[in-house]
Amino acid sequence: MLDYSPIVDKIVREAKQQANKGEVASYIPELSCVDSNKFGISILDKNGKGFHAGDSGEQFSIQSISKVLSLAMAYSLAGEELWKRVDVEPSGDPFNHLSLLEMENGIPRNPLINAGAIVICDILVSNLKNPKSDFLSYVQNIANDPSITYDDKVAESEKRTGFRNYAAAYLIKSFGNLENDVETVLDFYFHSCSLSMSCEQLTKVFYIFMNRGNCLKNKNYLNLSQVKRINAIMLTCGFYDEAGEFAFEVGLPGKSGVGGGIVALLPNQFCVATWSPGLNKKGNSKLGMLALEKLTTETGLSIF
Repeated sequence: MLDYSPIVDKIVREAKQQANKGEVASYIPELSCVDSNKFGISILDKNGKGFHAGDSGEQFSIQSISKVLSLAMAYSLAGEELWKRVDVEPSGDPFNHLSLLEMENGIPRNPLINAGAIVICDILVSNLKNPKSDFLSYVQNIANDPSITYDDKVAESEKRTGFRNYAAAYLIKSFGNLENDVETVLDFYFHSCSLSMSCEQLTKVFYIFMNRGNCLKNKNYLNLSQVKRINAIMLTCGFYDEAGEFAFEVGLPGKSGVGGGIVALLPNQFCVATWSPGLNKKGNSKLGMLALEKLTTETGLSIF
């Protein structure tokens, strides 16, 4: 089996030497306080062996990475009916743009932009008795880790400043594509984005997308068709309007969040997570993008 220890150690050393680490997200007040010098990376291979370096054990706000997890849960509950309410096309626009919603009658382009994730949250609100606690339990069970939780301060911070999300939700509601009360759906949406995890925990949760829908305990959460489709959406839509660049440079399905996290995977081989809070102009972790390009280039491992 491949020993990833030398490459993760090298990636951390080189990341620490980078002068330009990007800019920490400031539009969510709670995220603006994070130390931009933090950097961590974790790899979990198909046999469940972990390789960690840097600040890989420190928890951070996973933000939009959670959209993959809410999609997975909604897909397992609603099945193919889900795709009547959200499309699977790259948006070509920033994650919080509203113009496409108006033109496309309230059907979001994909489930990994804000508007699409709001529809996914609406589906979960309709299908779960206690959406926030049920979703949290779902994530904890996949990782076999009850310590994973929401950061209530981040959720409240997002709620206070999430005006564009309110605008998107009401616009979707006006087209009849939101079944529940906007406040209820957005409260769940903001909490889902406020999940705190470390790189090590993220690789354990996303192991199901690398391992044919099965978690580390070999419990099945998704069928093969669902895994294929979610991985495809991550490849084409997982990095806002920089998804093509990530596919070009890194060549793995993955998802980023404005908390500075990135998680990616090579089916049947490994899952990798990085955390560096400084973002590039597209809203993706600047050093995380560089680190994952180095990983796939030096190991020669990608889906291509």
